[in-house]
Amino acid sequence: MTGHFTSAESQPPDAIPRTRRKILTANVRSKGTSNMRAMRADDFRGYDDLRLAEIPKPSPSGGRVLVRVTAAGITPLDHTVLSGQFPPAKAPLVLGNEGAGIVEGGDGDFPDGTRVVFCGSFGVFEDGSYAEYVSASKELLYRIPDTIDDIAAAGIPVAYLTAYIALMNAGFKPGKSVLAPAIGGSIGNAVTQLARTLGARYSISSTASHAKAKEAEALGFTDVIDMSAENLADGVNRITDGYGADIVIDGIGGNILSEALKVLARGGSLTTLGYSAGRESTINVTDLIWKTASIKGFTLSAESVSVRQEAWSAISGLLASGKITPIVARTFPLENAAEAMRYLIEERPFGRIILTI
Repeated sequence: MTGHFTSAESQPPDAIPRTRRKILTANVRSKGTSNMRAMRADDFRGYDDLRLAEIPKPSPSGGRVLVRVTAAGITPLDHTVLSGQFPPAKAPLVLGNEGAGIVEGGDGDFPDGTRVVFCGSFGVFEDGSYAEYVSASKELLYRIPDTIDDIAAAGIPVAYLTAYIALMNAGFKPGKSVLAPAIGGSIGNAVTQLARTLGARYSISSTASHAKAKEAEALGFTDVIDMSAENLADGVNRITDGYGADIVIDGIGGNILSEALKVLARGGSLTTLGYSAGRESTINVTDLIWKTASIKGFTLSAESVSVRQEAWSAISGLLASGKITPIVARTFPLENAAEAMRYLIEERPFGRIILTI
């Protein structure tokens, strides 16, 4: 299968993603002008501060290129910034940490017309992807495989780069047992797909929703714990015959992190990199001591350019071959970015929420 899965239960009929052809032509009116449309946060107090504005189009220099944005991923980090929970970010700011688009005014490395995805400090320390154009350093650009459309691509870089590098940093090898809670979330889904494809003995995830558990089953995910029927530890022990997980990649935090520690195998490791279920968690130190296990944090921005490029090379090959497939729940037009973010945070859909631009 090419392109992306769409999540049938969470997507209304009128929200079917637009075709790549339509996306590629959406911004024709902006070419040749000095301004662009963008969803900009003039303050960080909540959804109402995100408004459509006309602002100057960026003029790249110093190793940067201009990218005409065709689609942008909505991430929990965007909400963290908009709700004032990331003090280093300063308003006014165009949000959006990742996206997909077409290079304009390129060079020998990225000629005009090259389809790319990007992620980095966008939407945090510089204007981001909720706009018709971004100025991007070439080291933050990654070519999109021809088999993947722009909508699916826009939600790939943060989740899949994070998932792949976190797995490798944890010492992943074929035959390892991996747990990544929250099958409907970007990190949980990406880790689960990658671990399964790369040869994990068990590639386990979870959900608190029975409907999402059924949806995951319909999409071919076999080792998903339905936490409306059993707790996380019982589910992992059932699936692994009591062995547990060599590697846990936890993207949601809160009580789930506490539960995941209980199922670490001897010598196992837990990597924590998200907090959508809460920033505080209780740790029973014996879960680490008796198993000589470890817990560590991860942030993609701390990884070197070479590590990220190497990871993208592996991910791109898996995407091109169809061995991993991004899941999109719903799309929204640029001007409905606040509604899109609210949908992600409050409805917690199965799959990514994408802005079309």
